[in-house]
Amino acid sequence: MAKYNIRQSTGSDKAILTDSDGTRDLIAESLVHTGTFTVTNTIASLSPEYFTNYFSSSYTFQGSTSGYTSGGSASGTGDVIQKFPFAVDANSANVGNLTQARGSLSGTSSLFRGYNAGGGLSNIIDKFPFSSDGSAIDVGDLTQARNGTAGTSSGVSGYASGGESPSAENIIDKYSFVSDANATDVGDLTQARKEASGQSSSENGYTSGGDVAPRVNTIDKFPFSSDANATDVGDLTAERYGVGGNSSTSSGYASGSYLFSPLNTIDKFPFSSNANATDVGDLTQGRGYVASQSSTASGYISGGNTNDPTDPPITNVIDKFPFSSDANATDVGDLTSNQREIAGQQV
Repeated sequence: MAKYNIRQSTGSDKAILTDSDGTRDLIAESLVHTGTFTVTNTIASLSPEYFTNYFSSSYTFQGSTSGYTSGGSASGTGDVIQKFPFAVDANSANVGNLTQARGSLSGTSSLFRGYNAGGGLSNIIDKFPFSSDGSAIDVGDLTQARNGTAGTSSGVSGYASGGESPSAENIIDKYSFVSDANATDVGDLTQARKEASGQSSSENGYTSGGDVAPRVNTIDKFPFSSDANATDVGDLTAERYGVGGNSSTSSGYASGSYLFSPLNTIDKFPFSSNANATDVGDLTQGRGYVASQSSTASGYISGGNTNDPTDPPITNVIDKFPFSSDANATDVGDLTSNQREIAGQQV
């Protein structure tokens, strides 16, 4: 008998039911518990034994268990999905494969699955399960094939913003976490650009920095509650691209960058107000084209291009920095191979 996990849809009175093996989602217009669970517009009536984690908390972007990296464009392992733990500082392990090897893709995270969009000038959206180690399946297409999009996540949708196809784009694409479907174009960034970073609050998606010849320091914000264009709400401390994006519950972070001399800067900006970023710390190496993961306590930056003649030009380092205080990152582990242009997810 299938069991269903229940969670509240962010910004909505609807509930989302996901079967226990993570393969199917149902949306309930209403949910009433009176000895049995009565679910409107989904299933007429089910007994309580069908359900787990009733009254579960609403979606939050940060993970509590594991960080993931996906794809990449180095070491011949561009289709690998890697996982590392948040509870202890440790190296990653290979746990699956993408449907197609590719780099310069964007990653998003639902409660139950990781998603990757675009990359390698493809339009692929594929997903992989968090509940078990496994490979991805192709579940839809972006509105156009492109590289270098920025990924952001709401409770019910993933977003892929900007990118190049091969010219720079301002498109904000949205795709569903609830059902497998193609993306739709739901708005525009304030500037066409590629290789920007993505951050997610409970209410808004952010796209920061990017390259459009010249590079930009713009922080854009767009709402999750409605389909709309982004607005310019602040600036990073420097113009840069190939930057990693992290999110605490209160702040967005933009870390590193790929320039002629890659930056190690960790920038922070608030979600509660529209404001410029401040420099709050340094990565262990200046690097860009990184993967980013966010736990409830820390931001992680994985891999990337150092462009440093004294070190490997592409690294496998996993850095961690705290959300609770402004501080430098520490090296806490290694990926299974040196990688750049990789995507990140968390659960």
